[in-house]
Amino acid sequence: MIAIINTLLFIISIAWFIIIASAIFSWLYAFNVINTNNQVIASIGRALYNLTEPVYRPIRRFLPDFGGVDLSPIVVLIILFFLEQIIRSVLAPALLSI
Repeated sequence: MIAIINTLLFIISIAWFIIIASAIFSWLYAFNVINTNNQVIASIGRALYNLTEPVYRPIRRFLPDFGGVDLSPIVVLIILFFLEQIIRSVLAPALLSI
């Protein structure tokens, strides 16, 4: 059971990293800091977009329009934090006591 809990926490950590990387990449792209004509940079951007967009899309439907500011990554990070806290404080003690 500990392996399952640790695996879920590891997946949440990876998702957290991908969302942060995607947000930083989008800022660098928006301010023309990176050259998207470079194939490696463009492929990293596509990969981050393809990994995060399916998660962001349903959240964007419920968030109001804030102009050019996208708050969906923050909402996803809050949800991931909430899930991690549930796993650590509720699931882990319950599964370890069995």
